[in-house]
Amino acid sequence: MAALEDETDNPYVSDPPTEFAPVEELSEAEASEQAAQLREAVRYHDHRYYVENDPVVGDRTYDALFSRLQTLESVFDLDTEGSPTQRVGGEPLDELGEVEHVAPMQSIDQGGEAEDARAFDERVRRRLADADYDGDVAYFCEPKFDGLSIEVVYEDGEYQRAATRGDGEVGEDVTENVRTVASVPQRLRGDYPDFLAVRGEVYMPREAFTQYNRERVEAGRDPFANPRNAAAGTLRQLDPSVTAKRPLSVFFFGVLDASVEFESHSALHERFPEWGLRVCDRTAVVDDIEAAIDYRDEQLDARDDLDYEIDGVVLKVDDIEACDLLGTTSRAPRWAFAYKFPARKEETTVRDVVVQVGRTGRLTPVALMDPVEVGGVTVTRASLHNPSLIEELGVDVGDRVRIKRAGDVIPDVVEVVEKSGEGHFEFPETCPVCDSAVERDGPMAFCTGGLSCPAQRERAIEHYASRDALDIEGLGEKAVEHLLDAGLVDDAADLYDLSVDELAELEGWGETSAQNLVDELDDARDPPLANFVVALGIPHVGDVTARNLAAEFGTFEAILEAGEDGDREAFEAVPDVGPEVAESIVEFFESEGNRAVLDRLLDHVDPQAAEATGGDALEGLTFVFTGSLSGLTRGDAQDVVERNGGSATSSVSGNTDFLVVGENAGQRKREDAEANDVELLDGREGFEAKLGEYGVDVE
Repeated sequence: MAALEDETDNPYVSDPPTEFAPVEELSEAEASEQAAQLREAVRYHDHRYYVENDPVVGDRTYDALFSRLQTLESVFDLDTEGSPTQRVGGEPLDELGEVEHVAPMQSIDQGGEAEDARAFDERVRRRLADADYDGDVAYFCEPKFDGLSIEVVYEDGEYQRAATRGDGEVGEDVTENVRTVASVPQRLRGDYPDFLAVRGEVYMPREAFTQYNRERVEAGRDPFANPRNAAAGTLRQLDPSVTAKRPLSVFFFGVLDASVEFESHSALHERFPEWGLRVCDRTAVVDDIEAAIDYRDEQLDARDDLDYEIDGVVLKVDDIEACDLLGTTSRAPRWAFAYKFPARKEETTVRDVVVQVGRTGRLTPVALMDPVEVGGVTVTRASLHNPSLIEELGVDVGDRVRIKRAGDVIPDVVEVVEKSGEGHFEFPETCPVCDSAVERDGPMAFCTGGLSCPAQRERAIEHYASRDALDIEGLGEKAVEHLLDAGLVDDAADLYDLSVDELAELEGWGETSAQNLVDELDDARDPPLANFVVALGIPHVGDVTARNLAAEFGTFEAILEAGEDGDREAFEAVPDVGPEVAESIVEFFESEGNRAVLDRLLDHVDPQAAEATGGDALEGLTFVFTGSLSGLTRGDAQDVVERNGGSATSSVSGNTDFLVVGENAGQRKREDAEANDVELLDGREGFEAKLGEYGVDVE
């Protein structure tokens, strides 16, 4: 699509009208033509506002054009695919799927001292000299944004999908949510490549973040700790219309894959705006590392004046040929370095110390302080982490303290600069919520109330119903809040006594949603043993440990008996269970409060004995999966392999025997498979056929 200019014939570009003829006076053809002009004009104004930072119309004029386009599309039932109006958000999703990136989204080596940057420069020059590179070494310098990294893919100039970074290989599918971010173009401009996968950083502007947090507090909700957390939570919403209402923006800064090549990072940075991709204007190309260090110091001085959070700068070897010669390690490119800023430090006065109780019973002391500005954010509370830190710092109410944002994120109290009296805050010996005894575990403290502690119950119930536990659909955070507020449940055991009639009476519920939840609970009465163990929320016992416990003990009765007997040695005999985890398991089952809830749970739930292994038919064989398999999750496919003696790994190597290629598979693993002469299996059908050769049934 050619870029629009002011002198075009489109009437909605320069000094556009905001008064329109009634829609009933338009023919379908006239409405279609006007809508097409409005779409192009809105895209143009988006580009001028978000990319060029030079809008040519006011907000009210833009809103009038946008509203008219929405009206035309609605009244005349026009095709809205690719329309700017789709930013308002689509239908809620059941869950965020997974997407394999077209290329790895790697991390960057980092350091916070000038000598770290100089050492990076020495490594670069030494490796390039060894590779007979005879060009000059210049660095492209850009701010290191403190947001959420995403991959965005365009094909033939059209927006296709977006994903979070995830583990670098696979991320969460946030296509519909990113579609609502106004600074992400739905269609590229100018002479764009046929295929383009770009990397960007989604963030929440500071001013918008401050207003958003104010609204949360006024609504009685906890504020987000920082703009990054707010952006991450917003982007992972299951309802895109929620994302659309929150103030997100994006900077693009890298190419993961493209059908064109670039000579330098600076050339890429110049090309992005031509395609409609927004970039940061605080970049520079410098000739040596000392100039790069000066650039970093300049950004450090300017950081508090920016409308977005940065926690350092990124230095990249500018020449792409040099970057190719330098290559990458398994986790990071050798041609890039993150030169971090020091954490901010400020002073304020502690007015109170409150002790919060988490889902696992861990007690976390929090200092409530006089408000202090830290990096554009007003901080009124900071973590004291645990009683040992309080004793070490000697902090008490009334003390003047220094705080910092650890990792430039969570405020911590790091030093007492002026004492108000003698001693330090005395940590409570009983839980401030349920009055159960507090036990110390090294530097930390825990409430022994367990499943019976009201402070833990909401998160305990949410955890019980979570995907890794019993996977009870319909029992999310809001649903659990409703049940607790209505007095229908006190703990997980009460869930099984819920009726359709009493659920249907709750605000926002209906008979259908009530029946669905009751059905889900009925389906969760015979859970797999490992899932049930996860659901109990035993401290330090996650998915892997629960699987190992299930495999070792076989039945819940055996696990319970060992717990009641305090048989720590039996638990320590389980793979990956050490003395600390064994002690945590025993303490959980020895708690009277936990046992009371557990006994009532077992009146409703019958954890199934662990499945025996399927033998060793696949022993010595290694499988890797990419893409999605029809009707079969990747986790289930990996379980089949492992139950029958095989190995399921995440990356292709010379030791891989089979690569199972499902739908929407990434290209990299296929290329690695070809390079290592690994046999490709076509989706679920190919996977099942191969297992059949070894006498293994997927079901």
